[in-house]
Amino acid sequence: MMTGTDDGSREQWLARDFEQHRPRLRAVAYRVLGSSADADDAVQEAWLRLSRSDTDEIANLGGWLTTVVGRISLDLLRSRSSRREDGWDDGLAELTGHGGRGAPGVTTQPPPDPASEAELADSIGLALLVVLDTLAPAERLAFVLHDLFGMPFEQVADIVDRSPAATRQLASRARRRVRAADADSVGPARTREREVVTAFLAAARGGDFAGLLELLDPDVVLTADAAAVAMGAPEVLRGPDAVAARFNGGARSARLAAFDGGVGAVWTLRGEPKVAFRFTVEDDRVTGIEMVSDRARLDAMEIWYLTS
Repeated sequence: MMTGTDDGSREQWLARDFEQHRPRLRAVAYRVLGSSADADDAVQEAWLRLSRSDTDEIANLGGWLTTVVGRISLDLLRSRSSRREDGWDDGLAELTGHGGRGAPGVTTQPPPDPASEAELADSIGLALLVVLDTLAPAERLAFVLHDLFGMPFEQVADIVDRSPAATRQLASRARRRVRAADADSVGPARTREREVVTAFLAAARGGDFAGLLELLDPDVVLTADAAAVAMGAPEVLRGPDAVAARFNGGARSARLAAFDGGVGAVWTLRGEPKVAFRFTVEDDRVTGIEMVSDRARLDAMEIWYLTS
């Protein structure tokens, strides 16, 4: 790509070329990962790999960088499950809080601000992000790279380590799931439901009692099945004060998830769901939370873990 330049000139030219590709790379990473912070990390890692590579061997810089960002994003997707699992000692009591209180030549990206996050979300649509979160990592990457960015299946196959035919099937399966998603389930109501549950979990983890109260309906009810009661959960709690006190300072082990036609949270142990929290949201407030620990019910659920 470049020959006959000293190290300083090479770095400057490389940085300039990289910056021309940065917007597209960030868009690819964001659509795959659903997080602007993770997207920035993936793009920065791509720069580090480029700066250490023999650029004379790179015939198509844009294609090479997109492939690298795709591989980095796939690794990040696959690592999320293991990072978010928590041990039994954190357990149900922690989930519900016990009422406790709670590179040279390339500019490093600053922490994402809300406006930037909103702009990226608008560029793909929050509804599609919700659906993409239900896909397996390889499906999601194949769909994004081929259907949204037009990358040939042969190149995508190299990234996901599958044959082109198998990669085509991945994208096709993802496409069917996207198309089959009920319009109501990914429309404004579902998007807002996800926002409310995400805000609730954030307030619980941060010990924000006032924030929890704002998100709870005056008539909110928390219920638990017999298996959850046996693990120490209350059978019934009524009213925002009691429910907020139960979650305040907890939920650090809960993972945002979609199941049973709604958005909620799930606590897992070594990848196996142990407690599902089914949220009912009406008029931007939580009106009900059901704790499900019965093994048969959990096994019957199709759970998709979302990006919180």
